[in-house]
Amino acid sequence: MSELQVSEQQAAAADRVAGFIRRHGLVTPAVLYLESMRPLAFVGSQFMHVMSPAVTTFLSSSDWDALAHLLQDRGGLDYMLTRIEADDAEIAHG
Repeated sequence: MSELQVSEQQAAAADRVAGFIRRHGLVTPAVLYLESMRPLAFVGSQFMHVMSPAVTTFLSSSDWDALAHLLQDRGGLDYMLTRIEADDAEIAHG
């Protein structure tokens, strides 16, 4: 298995989503949801491509597509969880 390659756009989009999740107090539900959806991560990433025209309210369509591509890789889900938890810990500790 190859190491996950995260583009700058994917990392920036993941950080924006993590910040949005933290600002709205959704860290625990988001982590639980992502963990529970682990077996379906690839299917979910494909669904994100279908939904991309409808989600441009807080993320650009190119960022949304970048996240969908990130989540196609098994390591992408772990990366997203790490960014959400790191963003939450950064704010909690200072």
